[in-house]
Amino acid sequence: MTTTGSNTETTTERLRRGEAAAANDDGARTSGTPGGTGRGRGVRSITGRRIAGWAAGLAGVLLLVLLPLLNLSLPGILPGPSYTPGSLQLLAMSMLMAAAALTYHLLLGVAGLLSFGHALYFGAGVYGLAIILKNLEIPLLPAMGLTLLVVIVLAHVVGSISLRVGGIPFAMVTLAFAQAGSVIVGRNPDGRTGGDEGLTLRTDNLPEALVGVVNTRNLYWLALAVLVVVFIIVTWVQSSRAGHTAAAVRENELRVRVLGLQPYLVKLLIFVVSAILVGVIGMVFLLLQSGAVPRAISSDLTITLLVMVVLGGVGSRWGAVIGGVFYTILDQRLTALANSEAVKGLPDILRLPLSEPLFILGTLFILVVLFLPGGIAGTAERLAQRRRGRNGGTAAGTETPREILEDAA
Repeated sequence: MTTTGSNTETTTERLRRGEAAAANDDGARTSGTPGGTGRGRGVRSITGRRIAGWAAGLAGVLLLVLLPLLNLSLPGILPGPSYTPGSLQLLAMSMLMAAAALTYHLLLGVAGLLSFGHALYFGAGVYGLAIILKNLEIPLLPAMGLTLLVVIVLAHVVGSISLRVGGIPFAMVTLAFAQAGSVIVGRNPDGRTGGDEGLTLRTDNLPEALVGVVNTRNLYWLALAVLVVVFIIVTWVQSSRAGHTAAAVRENELRVRVLGLQPYLVKLLIFVVSAILVGVIGMVFLLLQSGAVPRAISSDLTITLLVMVVLGGVGSRWGAVIGGVFYTILDQRLTALANSEAVKGLPDILRLPLSEPLFILGTLFILVVLFLPGGIAGTAERLAQRRRGRNGGTAAGTETPREILEDAA
C-alpha cells in the first residue's frame, strides 16, 4: 500500500471501484437506465412504435372493411355517402393506385431503380386479361393465371435487358419498352386492343358478384384485399435478405460486388416481383373499370406513380400508400371542381388555373419537393421525432448505409 495523503486510495480500492463502475455500466446497457448507452431502451421504443403502427394499420383496415356498411359523408372528398357506388368506386380506385405506388416503391425506394416503364406491366395485366376473356371461353381465375404468366415472361425479358445498364440509361430503356407497348395498343393489331377506344370487358365468364354497379361493394372489398396483400408482400420482400441486398446495392453497388454478392440478380428479382404485383393490380383495375383504356399502358401512368411515391415520401411504404390515396382523390375531386359552376363564375385570373387540375397538382408537387423533401410520411416522422426530443443524431433503429451493407453481407 502506498500512501500520499488523506484522499489517496489503495490499488485494491481502485480496482474494486473500477469493477463496480463496469458492472453499473453493463447493467445500464442492459436495462436502458441513464448512464448507459440506452440501446436496450431504444430497441424497445422502436419495437413499441412498430407494434403501435401495425395496430393502427389493422384498425384502419377494419374500418375500411366496414365502410360500405356505414353511412358516412365527407363533403369535398367523397361524392356522396360512403355506401353509394360512386364513393365506393373512388375509394377502390384510390386503394388500387396506392397498391401500384407500393410496387413502384419497391423499384425506387428499395432498389433505387428509376423506371419510366412501370405502366407496361400494369397495361399488360389490363389488356392481357381483357383480350383473353374476349377471345377464350375460360373462367376468370384461369384467365388471370394465363395473364400473369404473360406478365412474368415480359418482366423477365425486359428486366434482363434493361438492367444491363444503370441510372438514366436504365430509365430510358424502360421508357422505350413502355412506348413500344403503347404503340402496339394504339395500332390495334387485328382489332385485338381496340385502339384509342380501348376494350370493353366481356362479362360472360365473370362471377355475378363482380358484375354491375350493384356489386361495386364487392369490387371495393376486392381492391382493399389487393392493397393489404401487396403491402404484406412488399414488407416481406423489403425485410428479406434480397431486400437488404437491394438496399445495399442502392447505397454502394461496387462494395456489394466486392463482398461477393450479385447485384444484377437481386435487382432482377426486385424488378420481376414489382412487375408481377402491378400486373395483378392491373387485372383488378380492369374489373373495376369494366374496360381497358390506352392510358393504362402510357408513360403518363408511370409518371403518376412516381409523383405518388414522392408526395408520400421516397423509401416509406406508408408514404407510398398515403401518396397514392391522396393523389387519386385529389385528382378526381379537382376534376369535379374544375367543371363546377362555382369555378366558372370566378374572374379569369382565378378561373383559368382552377379549371386545370393538372396545373394544381403540378404546383402542389413542386411545393412538396421544395418544402417537404421527405414527403408527407417524412414530414410526419420528423414532427414525431421533435416531440420525442430526438432532433440530433441518427434515430435509434434507423439503418445507416454501412449497416445496410453489413446486413446484406
